[in-house]
Amino acid sequence: MANRNLIALSTIWIKECTRFLRIWVQTLVPPAITMTLYFVIFGNLIGSRIGQMGGFSYMEFIVPGLIMMSVITNSYANVSSSFFSAKFQRNIEELLVSPVPTWVIIFGYVGGGVARAILIGIIVTLVSMLFVDVQIHNFAVLVFTLLLTATLFATAGLINGIFAKTFDDVSIVPTFVLTPLTYLGGVFYSLTLLPEFWQWVSKVNPIVYMVNGFRYGFLGVSDINYLTAMGLLVVFNAVLFSVAYVLLQRGTGIRS
Repeated sequence: MANRNLIALSTIWIKECTRFLRIWVQTLVPPAITMTLYFVIFGNLIGSRIGQMGGFSYMEFIVPGLIMMSVITNSYANVSSSFFSAKFQRNIEELLVSPVPTWVIIFGYVGGGVARAILIGIIVTLVSMLFVDVQIHNFAVLVFTLLLTATLFATAGLINGIFAKTFDDVSIVPTFVLTPLTYLGGVFYSLTLLPEFWQWVSKVNPIVYMVNGFRYGFLGVSDINYLTAMGLLVVFNAVLFSVAYVLLQRGTGIRS
C-alpha cells in the first residue's frame, strides 16, 4: 500500500514538474525579467535616494521581499491553473475514481507548485546577486520559511482551482487579493515607518509574517518575531490542507 501511494505521489509530482518545465520560457523567464526591473527601478533608481532602511541599504532590504513575492505568485498560479485545467479537460475524474488517497493527490499537486516556487526563488536570488551582495543570516529559517510559504500558497491555489468554474476565476484571487496583500506586506518598506495604528492593521495581513520571516533569514532583522511567523505559517498550512482535503473528499466543484 505504501509503495503504491509513493508511486502515485511521484507520478503526479513528476507530471506537474514536467508541465511547467516544458514551457519554461513562459514559467521561469518572466519572473526573472520582472524582478530585474524591480531591482533596477526600486533598488538602483529609487533606493539610492531613500538610503538605508533597517540598518541596510534599500536594495538589500527589499531583496528578501521580492524573492518571497515571486515564490507566492508562482506557487499559487502553478497549482490553480494546473488543477483547473485537469477539471476543464475532464481528466481529474481518473484520479478521483482510482485507489489513490486524497492526501496523495493534494501532495502531488502542491509538490509541483513548491518545486516551481523553489526554482523561481533560486533564479530571483541569482538575479539579485547581480545588484547586491546577498548575505544569509540563518539558512534554516530561510529554507523553512520558503517551504512553508510555497506550500501554503500552492494549497491555496489548489482550493482556488477546485472552486473555479472558468479560466477567469483562476485569475481573480491573484489580481484582487494576492497582489494588494503582497504590496502591503512589507516588501518595500519597514512596518516601523507606519503610524502605530497602521502597524497593527498590517499585522492582520498574513504575508507580512512570511516576508519578515524570510527577511530575518537573510538579514537577521524583522518587524515580526520570527518564531511567531513560523508558528502562524504552520497553522495556516494545517488549516488550508484540511480545507482542501474536505473539498476533494466531497468532490466540490468536480462532481455534478
